[in-house]
Amino acid sequence: MDWRNDRIKACQTGTNPMLIKELIGGFAVFGDTQFLPGYCVLLPKKTVGSLNEFSLKERQEFLVSMSILGDAILAACSPLRVNYDILGNTDQFLHAHVFPRYLWEKEERRSKPVWLYSASHWTSPLDAYDEEKHLVIRQRIAAYLNDFAG
Repeated sequence: MDWRNDRIKACQTGTNPMLIKELIGGFAVFGDTQFLPGYCVLLPKKTVGSLNEFSLKERQEFLVSMSILGDAILAACSPLRVNYDILGNTDQFLHAHVFPRYLWEKEERRSKPVWLYSASHWTSPLDAYDEEKHLVIRQRIAAYLNDFAG
């Protein structure tokens, strides 16, 4: 089975190549697309449809882990800011997108949600994760998470 068919299970079994680190509230994974270098996703440790299906403790752990992943991206990439997005409209399981936003983005894009970027940004091989192009950023994010989250 392709790890993309069940990304959470692939993290649980150690077969998700995008896994950076297991945190207390979920799995920090590198984004498949990197048109905004350092884009990551936090996956929960178990498959649930939404944040509301978690106990209060699990919610706290997930949201704190999401913010720690944001801290790691800030430290590793020095973006202008980080945007957090929990949607579930397309992939109907809980996951949180953590997007770095950069000063070099065009103002009309920088001031709007990432989802308004053209579809080609999400599917272009030029923007896809590439070990050679993105390894240093990934290592910096991992180092921060290892230092902060043990």
